[in-house]
Amino acid sequence: VNALMYHIKDLSGINGVLRPGIVHRIDKDTTGVLVVCKNDMAHKSLAEQLKEHSITRKYEAIVYNNFTQEEGTVDAPIGRSPADRKKMAVEPKNGKRAVTHYKVLSHLNHQFNHIECQLETGRTHQIRVHMSSIGHPLLGDQVYGPKKCPFPNLEGQTLHAMVLGFVHPVTKEYLEFTAPLPQYFEKLQKKLI
Repeated sequence: VNALMYHIKDLSGINGVLRPGIVHRIDKDTTGVLVVCKNDMAHKSLAEQLKEHSITRKYEAIVYNNFTQEEGTVDAPIGRSPADRKKMAVEPKNGKRAVTHYKVLSHLNHQFNHIECQLETGRTHQIRVHMSSIGHPLLGDQVYGPKKCPFPNLEGQTLHAMVLGFVHPVTKEYLEFTAPLPQYFEKLQKKLI
């Protein structure tokens, strides 16, 4: 935030001083592309697109266990876990609608798969909760997955915000941005093949 404030003096103040210009967040220890608005008009436009679910958000992840289907959809409401208020969970009673579409990009070995997830909605920890709920927790996710990671030097979950697409607030042109996989992710993939 401080770097943004230094370089761009007219950031949107809609989300307050802690998150100026930020339209959506990515989880701690998640890498990838993020959009920051420089003014309130742009922020309102992108926030509305996010609310209408018209922003393209694709993530890549490495998850445990083989899939029986190469692609699918998890449509399960997410809310605060009644067992642990610091965690989110699939909560049919008190959760909000959450939809994640996934497809297997490659089978890395008998224990892991490289997948793509596209968000239809945007709930806190959505991909992490949904994948864990169907038996495919993210590698390195110590909150929703196994406590012991087979790769002790891995920092955080293997989740990367690969693609972000939206309609430009002024030109009305559809724009799409990508962030290449980080080196640690690519090295891990090669190790698992």
